[in-house]
Amino acid sequence: MDTFLDILWLGLLTAIPALELRFSIPIGILAMTHLPWPFVVIVCTIANIILGIGVFEILAPILRFMRKFKFFEKHLWPHVEKRQEKLRPTIEKRGPWGLAIFIGIPLPGTGAVTGALGAFCFGFKRAAFYLANLLGVLIASICVTTICLLIKFGALDEDSFISKLFIKQEHETPTEEVQPTTPVAPQTTTTETPPA
Repeated sequence: MDTFLDILWLGLLTAIPALELRFSIPIGILAMTHLPWPFVVIVCTIANIILGIGVFEILAPILRFMRKFKFFEKHLWPHVEKRQEKLRPTIEKRGPWGLAIFIGIPLPGTGAVTGALGAFCFGFKRAAFYLANLLGVLIASICVTTICLLIKFGALDEDSFISKLFIKQEHETPTEEVQPTTPVAPQTTTTETPPA
């Protein structure tokens, strides 16, 4: 039961648009420490692939429904259709690689959801989007997982090998601290006279 709840929780975190596995993998690896990190990565990656496919597939029925309204059919749909036709040669020439890179860049605002929206508007065919979605999510998953594991295992610590390799640290020679001197009052010596 706990495993099912973990999968559900990771899936819900992955379903947040524009964050997706860029958010769920760090939470799973760095905060949900009772889960093995490969499990987190597999669940979040599969959920993100399914999310992109789901968004892409649901857009066609939504647009079919919207086209029943005269305003949409007459004023908005021609713009979508015109843009698709205009961009189709470029998309067919470059293939799904450009979209895969856009989906794979691990930054907020990119990802499978925005990639699916763009692919649909630009007239991507189903097979091309599926490939781009798969490649892009895998790229994002590898990037985010690598960063999280470096943090988890301390490789990005200030004294770590990677930090020393890439961050130039200035070695300062230790200087002795000069203690402030306080003026010392002169000591007066009193001589005792022996009793007579």
